[in-house]
Amino acid sequence: MKMDSDYKMNNIHKVSLAGLLDAITIKERRGMLSADTEIALLTADSRQVVAGSMFVAVPGVSVDGHKYIASAIASGAVAIVAEHYPEEIPAGVLVVLVQDSREALGRLASRFYGDPSEELTLVGVTGTNGKTTIATLLYEIARQRGLKAGLLSTVVNMIDTEAVAADHTTPDPVVLNALLRRMADAGCSFVSMEVSSHAADQHRIAGLTFAGGIFTNLTRDHLDYHKTFDAYLQAKKSFFDKLPADAFALVNADDSHGRVMLQNTPAKFKATYSTRDLADYKVKIIEDRIDGMLLDFDGSQVETMFVGHFNASNLAAVYGASLLLGVKKDDTLVYISKLMPVAGRFQPFRSPTGATAIVDYAHTPDALINVLDTIREVAPDAKVIAVCGAGGNRDHGKRPLMARAAAERSDVVILTSDNPRNEDPVAILNDMLSGLDAYQLERTETIVDRRAAISRAVELAGPGDVILIAGKGHETTQEIAGQVYHFDDREEVCRAFGINK
Repeated sequence: MKMDSDYKMNNIHKVSLAGLLDAITIKERRGMLSADTEIALLTADSRQVVAGSMFVAVPGVSVDGHKYIASAIASGAVAIVAEHYPEEIPAGVLVVLVQDSREALGRLASRFYGDPSEELTLVGVTGTNGKTTIATLLYEIARQRGLKAGLLSTVVNMIDTEAVAADHTTPDPVVLNALLRRMADAGCSFVSMEVSSHAADQHRIAGLTFAGGIFTNLTRDHLDYHKTFDAYLQAKKSFFDKLPADAFALVNADDSHGRVMLQNTPAKFKATYSTRDLADYKVKIIEDRIDGMLLDFDGSQVETMFVGHFNASNLAAVYGASLLLGVKKDDTLVYISKLMPVAGRFQPFRSPTGATAIVDYAHTPDALINVLDTIREVAPDAKVIAVCGAGGNRDHGKRPLMARAAAERSDVVILTSDNPRNEDPVAILNDMLSGLDAYQLERTETIVDRRAAISRAVELAGPGDVILIAGKGHETTQEIAGQVYHFDDREEVCRAFGINK
């Protein structure tokens, strides 16, 4: 697979200065440059600047791009977009001031690539959990319909059938629009994408034209970045506040924040989905087993290959969105019956001795609760062994909550490393242990090495028992002390089981 970074320099379109600046609101400008000047490359990274570039100075989380304006000019930038002027403006360079250079970058990136989202039916999915599954399944349904389709997700980006490795849930605006342009040029007519709270807050999606937005749920996550839960909520809500008037807004009625997302949205078509309450699109679980569910979609029963209440909710969102996109109900239900679970999302593996391991991306307290509750529902008599950790350099406050969620719903808990990044993994585990009482501590082991933790869980599991390996799901690497190593939970559990992946 090609990496997203391969496209950061792929600014093959040359756009006039006037055409680009028409996409943003300008406060003032200094310097002279012909309106007909062709801009060869658009970037917010001064290291990528070449002769004829437009450099957008973006204030980052840790680095302020304004510090690199002089470097960008020295490398050949002829146009600068910034929030304040540099000390010197050489002849032949134009500096344009804007209110928010992050938002300007999004709009400029869209215009640079010819506003590709206007050529696509683009649907965004936001929320704490379920984004990857819903976006992926909408892509799969579009493919079943015979359409060429694109996908932008945490797991992988797809340009119809071409896989492009993803390194962010939502790419930066230049990469994002480059991918959308490639999708449009490849003949794609539909694209589904995850919209992270970071992306909404940082205006990475500014300039995109969405046909619809979907809200899944909101639970504690990313407070290392947003600081408060309300700020996290407002970041999600900002996506709906900026939807076009002819778009749809579909929200989860089972989450108390769903109705909030509909407040003030200009979207003409507002709708809800639910597995519990009255809603425009209602799904009920008739049977829930370890190998699938029988679901009722507004009176029509369909056998699916998904497991658990959270997946019933995801399918309700897919069902509602499909109908809002104009697909007939009967066709939608046929498509849903053929869908397969997403890699690393409640992905089961069976040992020769009869134990089952579930690999899942659950990395928040709420996600752990959902997955473990599902295991208890479909295997009520099984001993449940949970293997989980928490990422380093992220929200410390959720660590004890995750450990408690696992301990309250498992017979045995093995706390281990997730992606420690630049933190001491032992310190992370101590943060998790602080959330447990004396009884829970008696049933908890801490094993820093994740491979050893998975092997220990397999050693403890007997016939009929269920192991949950949570936190990394589809990921194939582990970051320890700033170094990235190959590590795949699915490979590790197969190795421990003595089976082929």
